[in-house]
Amino acid sequence: MAQQERAIRTRYTVLEAAAVVFASNGYEASTISEIMSLAGVTKGALYFHFSGKEALAHAVLQHAVIIKPENPVKMQAIVDLGLLLAYRLPREPLLQGAARLAADQNARPFFGGPWPQWRDVIANLLTEGRCQGEVFEHIDPLETANVLVGAFTGLQLVSTTVDRPDSLLLLASDLYRLVLPGIAVPGVLRVLSTDPDRAHHVFDVLGRPSWDLPVTFDSVPGASFPALSGQVDVSVPPSKR
Repeated sequence: MAQQERAIRTRYTVLEAAAVVFASNGYEASTISEIMSLAGVTKGALYFHFSGKEALAHAVLQHAVIIKPENPVKMQAIVDLGLLLAYRLPREPLLQGAARLAADQNARPFFGGPWPQWRDVIANLLTEGRCQGEVFEHIDPLETANVLVGAFTGLQLVSTTVDRPDSLLLLASDLYRLVLPGIAVPGVLRVLSTDPDRAHHVFDVLGRPSWDLPVTFDSVPGASFPALSGQVDVSVPPSKR
């Protein structure tokens, strides 16, 4: 068991080091030797877990989980999804590496990365929300999801030029505050929270990732961490809205 735990820790150490290097250099300029040096492992240890740089990049993308918080109000679930991602991105090297790979046009096998899956999660929530009467009838879920994902991705790039704490989280909050009136019906809009502080609450409820199992978008429903199961309701009391 101790040997297995060490292997898991080594694998994650290498994976996180690769994510840091990818985030800093992009895919093409990143080297196995730099990843080894940052991880503090031998070539044999690295190649025991990964066949090479391409395998590392795929693994970084695979483990960059987008959490889908559960909420009976589907429009709030969409907001929580974005706010939580904006909160996690500056704090989690795996997400930073995946974001750089997804936006790196010189790394065509990885370009776009998790965007289609993220779009589909939002589109499904919009469809559910429309069935519940939360969304205007004229809203096209897939079209709207594409716009939201594209806007968030652009804000992610803009946030790197803004010298203030949690700049992406603040920009994401502004995004939802500005676009939601065109998507959500007035009765639902009144109860939605786009407050940046909500991201801290949602993150505290869901906890930290567990890396002992591979995580993919197939495990998104509910809380997308192996350590958690079932549906996690992250509704915020009226006093915090």
